[in-house]
Amino acid sequence: MMNIEDMILVSVDDHVVEPPDMFQNHLPAKYRDLAPRVRQTDAGDDVWFYEGQELPNIGLNAVAGKPPEEYGIEPTTFAEMRPGCFDIHQRVRDMDANGVLGSMCFPSFPQFCGQLFSRTEDKTVALAMLQAYNDWHVDEWCGTYQGRFIPLALPPIWDPQLMADEVRRMAAKGCLAVSFSENPEKLGWPSYHSEHWDPFWRAVSDTGTVVCLHIGSSSQLTITSVEAPINVMITLQPMNIVQAAADILWSRVLTEFPDVRFALSEGGIGWIPYFLERVDYVYKHHRAWTGQDLPMVPSELFRERFITCFIDDAAGLKNRHDVGIEHMTWECDYPHSDSTWPASPELLAETLTGIPDDEIDAITHLNAMRLFHYDPFSVRPRVECTVGALRAGAADWDVSLQSSGKVSVRPDTPVRIIDLAAKAAPKKAS
Repeated sequence: MMNIEDMILVSVDDHVVEPPDMFQNHLPAKYRDLAPRVRQTDAGDDVWFYEGQELPNIGLNAVAGKPPEEYGIEPTTFAEMRPGCFDIHQRVRDMDANGVLGSMCFPSFPQFCGQLFSRTEDKTVALAMLQAYNDWHVDEWCGTYQGRFIPLALPPIWDPQLMADEVRRMAAKGCLAVSFSENPEKLGWPSYHSEHWDPFWRAVSDTGTVVCLHIGSSSQLTITSVEAPINVMITLQPMNIVQAAADILWSRVLTEFPDVRFALSEGGIGWIPYFLERVDYVYKHHRAWTGQDLPMVPSELFRERFITCFIDDAAGLKNRHDVGIEHMTWECDYPHSDSTWPASPELLAETLTGIPDDEIDAITHLNAMRLFHYDPFSVRPRVECTVGALRAGAADWDVSLQSSGKVSVRPDTPVRIIDLAAKAAPKKAS
């Protein structure tokens, strides 16, 4: 078994809580007064305010460093968060202390595929805001520490040609990953089965950009009943990704755009062996009457075109050869409630027991480097990228739990989360 200190960890799913000043350096002067701003409510919560909408920082999105009994879904303030949630310098120190070399960070207040900006009435303003967000993310958040981040762009989802243009603009800046919806139809846009998105697919194909689908990027929550305990919703969160995998696998995208690659972000991997068994069975038994004609059996197509990732998934690792090691990656999920920070190496090592070193290297960093065009070793020597080396440089960094003294509101059902999600729900596309 590989020594923990010798591991190299690259997380393909973390999150940024955007700092209040993020727009000030990236918007043309004529748009600055229109930019989203942070205000404090009468209740003392910090919220983003944009075009008459209040967008709270939901507590579960920034719980790193808090005692678990203080987790909650209620809005919060920047003062109550660990600074690494929104401060790039402290984020890197938190990564060092956790032994994590690289990170790809999904957005918070604009939502996973920029739904916030799609609701802007003036689409010229909308594009200016989205491009300012992307420039901040690439130039400041990722650019401040070279070799530590995999940049991720947001798409102007309201216009496929603008999406294509932005993919190419970001690729020229070195950003070769873009966030998209696991089910755009749920956002009011055409589905994966429509030709509507073809300019976007061509652009990601031409540039080698990976399309990242994070759970929740359809702005939908998988629940059985509004009366179900909140644990039901948390348990079922990866189900949206299972549905997305089936939807895309049988769509025209994979056959007509053979260079498009999808990353299933925060979806886990334990479900994949049965899923692949099932899709092969469906293809064999039903293709004669459904008319489906794929270039290869579905399980092979999945392993060729989908990138998978996990936080802590012993079942998936046990069946890793059925999942497909060559496209398997790891995630930390900092600073969300599922995150393993600051003990990620130790917790990951438990599930890696018995796995050969070359497979561990592939899963923990080499696959992510290859698939996301990420080359940290060109910036710093490999020997300085290990868990042991990074932690040695952060030996004085405090990662102990810090209580805010704030009592969490623990709902018995997911109704409150549904209310918060509905507050930020996009208007249906016309």
